[in-house]
Amino acid sequence: MNARADLSGRVTDALVATGQWLAGEGYQFIAPTPATHARVLAREPDRRARDLRDVFGWSRAFGGDLLPAGIVESLDAAGLLDREGAGLRSKVRFSFLEGQLYAHSAYPTTQADAVFFGPDTYRFTSLILQELSRRPFAEGSAPRLLDVGCGGGAGGLVAAQASHAASPSLALADINPRALAFAAANAALADFHAVAFAAGDLYAPLEGGFDLIVSNPPYLNDAARRTYRHGGGRWGEALSDRIVREGLPRLARGGRLVLYTGVAIVDGRDALLEGLAPHLRECGWSWYYRELDPDVFGEELDSPAYAEVDRIAVTALVVERPAP
Repeated sequence: MNARADLSGRVTDALVATGQWLAGEGYQFIAPTPATHARVLAREPDRRARDLRDVFGWSRAFGGDLLPAGIVESLDAAGLLDREGAGLRSKVRFSFLEGQLYAHSAYPTTQADAVFFGPDTYRFTSLILQELSRRPFAEGSAPRLLDVGCGGGAGGLVAAQASHAASPSLALADINPRALAFAAANAALADFHAVAFAAGDLYAPLEGGFDLIVSNPPYLNDAARRTYRHGGGRWGEALSDRIVREGLPRLARGGRLVLYTGVAIVDGRDALLEGLAPHLRECGWSWYYRELDPDVFGEELDSPAYAEVDRIAVTALVVERPAP
């Protein structure tokens, strides 16, 4: 085992132990937007943590006696604690979604390999649940599921748990090794074990077809080019475009691709849809596309990259390959 794999294993183990302990303590936290998080902290900028939500939700500095010694030792050995004077600060947060705790990076997510979780995650998983409710898998089926660009794995895990299939299998794929370490922990916390982890560029490390592909990719033009935010292209649309074009050939017959993404609307036009629509019409499969939220990340419009952009909208694309 190389040093990187060993560290990833220690990260996963520490996250599982901490998440299980937090669940036993009745911990709950809903992740807000970064802008909201900043506003809440600004009310008392120097206040130290008083409870577990302060430590693992609001990312406040804390005294070591606030946590059991074993949890502190495990997080510290995995490199998941920062020292600030006589205090500590967690490098991980835990948020509640669909009855489960999910580990993700602490605020602020400035690191290039940060593992993000926030309102997009809640909207993304809601879209998946809606789609599986609209057309559930057949009873007794064994569908292959894939969350591509999985981050912490929430989309794929929610899909697997909501599939109601007899024996679903799940692949969680990401180019970020840290994301896969967090995803492995989240799968363990969700008690879902029929999962494979694939490190690489989109579909490259994967073989075969899938009955459901879900994705919530990076969709911004991020000056820092952080993995979880930067989608490439002029306004962050390139990765979403690739996920669709490269993903359709990987759908099994009767399979679906569910894409949750953000798009820059420029002069009233959606560049992602304009680029994909001819390709989708040519393949002749059933698909629909709609806006879920007309205006997110408005603060990005202050950056030079978005000087011509009217707004950033969150959109959903669902493509279905015909059944045999």
